Amino acid sequence: MNKVIITGASGFVGKNVFNYLSDHSYLVDSISLRNPNWKLNFKANVIIHLAGKAHDTKNTSNASEYFKVNTDLTKNLFDAFLESEIKNFIYFSSVKAVADDVLEVLYEDIQPSPKTPYGQSKLKAEEYILSKEIPHGKRIFIIRPCMIHGPGNKGNLNLLYNVVKKRIPYPLAAFDNHRSFLGIDNLNFMIREILLNEEIPSGVYNFADDEVLSTNELVQIISSVSNKKNLSIAIPKVIINGIAKIGDVIRFPLNSETVQKLTENYRVSNQKIKTAIGIDKLPNTAQDGLEKTIKSFIK
Repeated sequence: MNKVIITGASGFVGKNVFNYLSDHSYLVDSISLRNPNWKLNFKANVIIHLAGKAHDTKNTSNASEYFKVNTDLTKNLFDAFLESEIKNFIYFSSVKAVADDVLEVLYEDIQPSPKTPYGQSKLKAEEYILSKEIPHGKRIFIIRPCMIHGPGNKGNLNLLYNVVKKRIPYPLAAFDNHRSFLGIDNLNFMIREILLNEEIPSGVYNFADDEVLSTNELVQIISSVSNKKNLSIAIPKVIINGIAKIGDVIRFPLNSETVQKLTENYRVSNQKIKTAIGIDKLPNTAQDGLEKTIKSFIK
């Protein structure tokens, strides 16, 4: 039986994984953990746990909500998995479960220090899973993806796309950063490889594209795909940081948090999962994935 159960199948990643595995001859079903009878449909080879409360960038969410959804529901699901005949449990955590800032490169063995309720709730779920003895014949995967994107995803990339589309000059070209992304096609590929190869051992795995890109390179890709001239300007950092401090007080779009998000380094190593799969390179480059995402915004 090649059956996969997905939680969170209505979300961006869930829909994509559901359709991709369905197209590759898997029998895919979804369950909602909010339905009190979800355990009635708990027969499969694999459970992919994607349901969760996403990071609220506007910081309006109550911290307890994250723990209720991201920690407690995961515990309930994992306990049910341990008692079931299901062989594989794939939990989608996040790089933010272990690090809000990355000075060098993020590897799986980092000492976790999440600063947000979102990251802390994801880490609590990870710790619970890792604290349990795994029955013989079962595999447990904790996946830590970095920023996921793809056609139909309306995240931060969409905001940057709108800046370019509206011919607003990108003002932060003086900052040079390097960050990892994860295209949905590479994510799907890695999930399927885990399912196909039973020799891949249980463990914690970062998911990221092979290449890192700067925000400046990202703006150039958006400009190029959109057929717009790149209007980036390099305003001195000291001036930008001054404007950002004013933005913190008067709620201007360019504030300290925005500047940090657009200019921070966040490099994530994907070497562990590639070694486990037995490949040197993922099938899609970071640029390929980003171009595909940007084209979907234009459509």
